[in-house]
Amino acid sequence: GKKRSDEVACLSPLIDQDITTNAKPEEIIQLFPEAFYENRFGTVSVNYEHLWHLMEVDSIYQQNFYQKNRPFIQSKTQVIDLSKATKIHSSLIPKKHKISALNSPVMAMENFNHFMKSLPLFEITTFRSQEKYEVSFRQPSSLIWGKTIEEDLRRRDFRVNAIALQVNPDILLESANRFTLGKIKSNELILSAKDYRLIDQHGGRQDLDKHTIRTVGKPDQRFQEDALRMLRAIRFSVQLDFQIEHATLAAIKANSELIQHISWERIRDEFFKMLTSKQPQKAVELLDQTNLLQYILPELEQTKAVEQGGHHTTDVWTHSLAALQTCPSTDAIVKLAALLHDIAKPQTQTKNKTGQISFYNHEVIGARIAKKIGQRLKLSKKEQNRLFTLVRFHMFHYQPHNTDASIRRFMRQVGLENINDILDLREGDRLGSGAKKTSWRLEEFKQRMLEQLNQPMAITDLAVNGHDLMKQLGLKPGPKIGNLLEQLLKQVLENPALNQKETLFEMAKKIMAKN
Repeated sequence: GKKRSDEVACLSPLIDQDITTNAKPEEIIQLFPEAFYENRFGTVSVNYEHLWHLMEVDSIYQQNFYQKNRPFIQSKTQVIDLSKATKIHSSLIPKKHKISALNSPVMAMENFNHFMKSLPLFEITTFRSQEKYEVSFRQPSSLIWGKTIEEDLRRRDFRVNAIALQVNPDILLESANRFTLGKIKSNELILSAKDYRLIDQHGGRQDLDKHTIRTVGKPDQRFQEDALRMLRAIRFSVQLDFQIEHATLAAIKANSELIQHISWERIRDEFFKMLTSKQPQKAVELLDQTNLLQYILPELEQTKAVEQGGHHTTDVWTHSLAALQTCPSTDAIVKLAALLHDIAKPQTQTKNKTGQISFYNHEVIGARIAKKIGQRLKLSKKEQNRLFTLVRFHMFHYQPHNTDASIRRFMRQVGLENINDILDLREGDRLGSGAKKTSWRLEEFKQRMLEQLNQPMAITDLAVNGHDLMKQLGLKPGPKIGNLLEQLLKQVLENPALNQKETLFEMAKKIMAKN
């Protein structure tokens, strides 16, 4: 909530709502039988679909809710290319082919349940009192349920997080009913002083006004209780554009080694939120300033003071952070690739007799390093491969004399699903070097790729499939079929006119005869 004056409070549209209560988890589950409780922190999760069912809300309520809340659902705009295969960089697609998730036709009511499942869960957490933390530096050794909200707020991490708003439930119910019936046009709720109670015993509002992140109580104690809070402080700082209070920042540096007790999954989640904030460069600088970076990305520290040549005017460290900041993607993997695209330059730097600097094969070695970092961060195999591909091929070059076949080979090599991302990475790389956002060569390259979008680039685009080959050539299932299709695709990439069923059968016979 955001207070407008001493008399009126405003509850703006919310996507994430945290609710706390004196009811214990087993009591909450009795109220919401389909809720689930699967952590040690006293949090029960409830989905919208179950709430609607319990409230016996009819389809008119549901449709009104969907239509009014659709703009607030965070949905990434998808750009659909002509081959339906994947996303392509927006600069590659004529405007008439762009389809925005927010401008698409209203979802049919039979898909309403799918929409409900896309909404974030309601998290209801039982009041907790002061707990004992021992060796884990993350989870309390025992949970002690609290009796009051004041007890619960006393053990929160930061003062801006130690504020609670207690709203008259009758007001909430009345407003929800009026909104779902369409009697009010906005889901912003205006409250008078008698409708709510603001609970702030630790100066949270003062810190909000001053744009400051400060712990509740002694920062050393808070970070030794839960070392993940150190990353949360930096994440909040860059997400909210707040400054970290001096004593809090000093305590992060003093306790930085404790981050080694935190799981890589937790570290990754906080780190990725930093990368996708509006200030990812500041986030990395704060991680470095507080000594946390040496435990999370030690490879990046090695890029400091590594001199570059050519059009570069800064060292690798400064350029990498600038590329991260200027990369336009909102995808954490792409932002990570922008940060790591020159990660192997320290190992590959060479100077000739005239002092000219080069980094031969830095993209190849860098891709391997990036993949290892992805493994450390517990990325999925698909995400690791994406990260590898973006770093491996970020050095792509284009000349007007490149053939159409070479354009198709590049698109096949990178993958249509990664074209958008690698162009975003290139934009960050250019801007991070002090160059312009684009060049005439890059724009021509984009146009050349656009012209090739409907050409066959995958095995599924071939005019024949494995069953056709087995039937026509009398082959049995096995690896040989896949290898044969791969060889056919290589020839079709060079000459799309060959993608005719009878022609491919003849080509397949010749390939088999050679083998």
